[in-house]
Amino acid sequence: MGTELVHYRKKAGLTILQAAEKSGIGRPKLGHMETGKYGQWPDDVANLMTVYGAPQRDVDRMASLAGSCSGQSWLAPWKHLVPDWFRTFVGLEGLAESEFVFEPMVLPGLLQTEKYAQAITDATGFVRRDQTERFVSFRLARAKRLTDETPLHLHAVIGEAALRLNVGNPDVREAQYRHLLTLAKMPNVTIQAIRPEDGPHAATSGGFYLLDFAQAQSIAYAERVDGAVYVQDQDDVQTYKMVVENLTSVALSPAKSLNLIRGLID
Repeated sequence: MGTELVHYRKKAGLTILQAAEKSGIGRPKLGHMETGKYGQWPDDVANLMTVYGAPQRDVDRMASLAGSCSGQSWLAPWKHLVPDWFRTFVGLEGLAESEFVFEPMVLPGLLQTEKYAQAITDATGFVRRDQTERFVSFRLARAKRLTDETPLHLHAVIGEAALRLNVGNPDVREAQYRHLLTLAKMPNVTIQAIRPEDGPHAATSGGFYLLDFAQAQSIAYAERVDGAVYVQDQDDVQTYKMVVENLTSVALSPAKSLNLIRGLID
């Protein structure tokens, strides 16, 4: 929300002080709105967007989006366990209409079984052993987004190395493969595998996510070892969308991808 408000203000050629004077919203409050440190009230957002000369459809879209941001997050029980940068992503994921994910080395969290999540959490060492169970419960709670009343549409491209990763024991991996096959039957889930023999592709910098929203502009997201990068400039986001098109064309078709997974079970 804050990023979009800055975008429209700059497009209108206004400084933050000029915007405050024209809208009647105090300079400190406006600054907090733009940095996301102040709650976004629909009336304030509509006022600013009107001052910025935005089209009425964008005024309505932003005001409606501000109205959907109230209420306590389901993330509250895990707020001291999950880092801020990832809580932000999961919050956005909860608002998203669709999500694309490319994971070359590990299965996406939304697709993991409980035992697989437990095994991979234990192996990485990033979570204290006394908190592993709570972290796994967080992953499972997040996965419910796929079965909500209005479920997230998920398209995952998974590297063959991630599918073959030696996580847990053979029983854990077999159960995970069967779980992928079950999820792939859902109308809102698409799974593709990509192998080295499928040739080069455009995602040379590694895994990433692309979130699309009904009322907001798309956001790309990429994790680092101790943080994450959020890409909100729409020219840069468009580059990610081109990478998505390339990945989905290079990867195996969904049907052939499921055959690959069945072969791993065999």
